[in-house]
Amino acid sequence: MITQPAIEVRDVEKSFKDVPVLRGVNFEVKAGSVFALLGSNGAGKTTLVRILSTLITADSGKASVLGFDVLTQPLDVRGSISLTGQFAAVDEVLTGRENLVLVAKLRHLPNPRALADELLDRFDLTDAASRPASTYSGGMRRRLDIAMSLIGNPPVIFLDEPTTGLDPEARLEVWQTIRRLAEAGTTVLLTTQYLDEAEQLADRIAILHEGRIIQNGTLAELKRLLPPAKVEYVEKQPSLEDVFLSLVGKETR
Repeated sequence: MITQPAIEVRDVEKSFKDVPVLRGVNFEVKAGSVFALLGSNGAGKTTLVRILSTLITADSGKASVLGFDVLTQPLDVRGSISLTGQFAAVDEVLTGRENLVLVAKLRHLPNPRALADELLDRFDLTDAASRPASTYSGGMRRRLDIAMSLIGNPPVIFLDEPTTGLDPEARLEVWQTIRRLAEAGTTVLLTTQYLDEAEQLADRIAILHEGRIIQNGTLAELKRLLPPAKVEYVEKQPSLEDVFLSLVGKETR
């Protein structure tokens, strides 16, 4: 049985003035999977996410989300997705619960308070529900941001560098949140410049370099591009991140 990809990108190009940013990008994302778009700063990751979320238009090529063309059917695309940017878009004056209730009301959903309480529980924020978001840690603020994005149960979510600026403990919290999204069947397109993040979370990884996808595959497929590893026995010293997470009672994986 042929299943339509959740996201399709075909020969997408985009330039700003005379500077090419995307140079014929192609990839597909399977429904219910986590797809990581890996690349350094300036590779074009955020530009591609903005095209897929209908915030800007491509110069050429085609892209679709759940079969809806991003250029000719933007309202259908917007009704199918949620976007979480590089920095948490929460109202820090409001409490965690009030942020969620506000978004639910803006989407004209029934029982906004019950929906907020369900998401607070799902994202382990119930104990902080009545506190202003300004008192939240970076990881808590990001979890609240993602929870707000999930109001209305969008089948596709874009996470644009979701752990930028977070400490190691907060990064692990966000990783756990993304894993839960995938387990619930949400399609996740994740952009990141962190290799370990892509390795830990993604079903498939596409490497975007200078506006082009230079490789696309599973982690195992990408590792096979290199010569077989030479087995050596060495003493592995813990990294500073290992030490930090051990001291605060967190596991590295």
